[in-house]
Amino acid sequence: MDELLCEEILQEILRRLPPVAAADISLVSKRWCSLLRSSTTSLKLNIPFPYTSSIVASLSDLLRQHHLLSTLTFVGGGGCGADSLLLAVSDSCPQLRRLIFSGCTVSISSLYTLASYCVHLSSIDIHVSRPLCFHWLPLFKSLKQLSISFVNSLANTDSPSPFNSAAVEGEIKDLEMLSLNRILSGDYDVGFLWRNCKNIKKLKLASCESLGDYSSFLGFLRSCGGLQELELRSCRTIVDVVLLTLAGNSISVNSLSIHDGCSKESLLQFINQNPNGLKNINLRLPLDLENSHLIALSEHPSTTLTTLRIESSCLPIGEGLKALTAANSEFIEELALVNCKAVEREPGLLTTLGQNLRRLRKLDLCYNEDIQDKELSSMLASCTSLIELKLSGCRRLTDWCLNAVVRSCKNLENVSMKLCYGIGTSGVEYLMTNLRRLKTVEVEAEKVPATVKTRFMNVVVQ
Repeated sequence: MDELLCEEILQEILRRLPPVAAADISLVSKRWCSLLRSSTTSLKLNIPFPYTSSIVASLSDLLRQHHLLSTLTFVGGGGCGADSLLLAVSDSCPQLRRLIFSGCTVSISSLYTLASYCVHLSSIDIHVSRPLCFHWLPLFKSLKQLSISFVNSLANTDSPSPFNSAAVEGEIKDLEMLSLNRILSGDYDVGFLWRNCKNIKKLKLASCESLGDYSSFLGFLRSCGGLQELELRSCRTIVDVVLLTLAGNSISVNSLSIHDGCSKESLLQFINQNPNGLKNINLRLPLDLENSHLIALSEHPSTTLTTLRIESSCLPIGEGLKALTAANSEFIEELALVNCKAVEREPGLLTTLGQNLRRLRKLDLCYNEDIQDKELSSMLASCTSLIELKLSGCRRLTDWCLNAVVRSCKNLENVSMKLCYGIGTSGVEYLMTNLRRLKTVEVEAEKVPATVKTRFMNVVVQ
């Protein structure tokens, strides 16, 4: 039977199988193992430190057997010597499009080599050490997404930047997404990125205490007319500067995400002065988010929210949520209220939100521990278009609420209900039996009997 299938047909079959099946397929025969590797387009490797010459040689041999490899992820054990791994990639993966190199620091010289051999790379995620230098960046001609984490402190930097970045400056035209992690107050060389990346559509800053060179950053914002998404995570020392700079220069973004730190005044000023209004907002501000912010969003004439995500809000924001969802009832398709006190403490809030959001497609109410069956059921009665529902961590929900889920949300494809201690085996089975379009269920394994898994093999249980 093995010999009856030509290689092209067998490769196409293998390409369509889920990644979890790879281990079993490789044991069928040497031919199948070889064809599996030659048809694999994505690979994730965990390589422990130290990276000896034998390990590097084995890695090179393995990568050469994956002729169609386009995405490669390394999860390393840290330490030095990671350049040898990157050089093996450069030598063995000429068709690579995406590289994620986490846990290991790479050198400037190895990036130079990577740019020479992997000319199709469009996405890179790497860790680099100080002193900073970005002269290698213009060499990646196809690069569209760049994520860099700076790993050592300025105190551990005992030498100046090895290259003069100014000598190789030039506009990096195709780069659309830039993510930077751990910019410190003395990282003035980051100004190279602000001066030369003029077509960024998405900017992500994480754990940053500085912008490096503020004047260059201001020039970046003023000249980067296509900026659409801004994400700031754990950047309390710079978030107000960024928001006030955007507001003061009438610079608009469509999507704003802020986690862990923001003053009430700067957020309100940004909302009021954002020229084109917001389409997506994601806020994790336990003590800083107030009703005034949400009401200001609702009153902004250009706001047409499609996604609203609020996490870990300790303040009562029910009034603002009602106003915002009512004003954007024709637009909002995704709502997430994760661990929000207003959801648990204000009776009837979920019912009102459901009546305002009849076009809702995705709903996330995770970790609102005191939500009860009746509250959820009343909301779902109006949200009949849902395709995704997340309830993990809602400890007081029981099997009873799943009757409402099945009755109101017949188009559900994805359901998450881990740590819902009142939901048991019979409830999970009832859900899987009656939702015909269900694709994935995220729940504890012991709540899904083997007989149920056998009957619903088309549903992925996670």
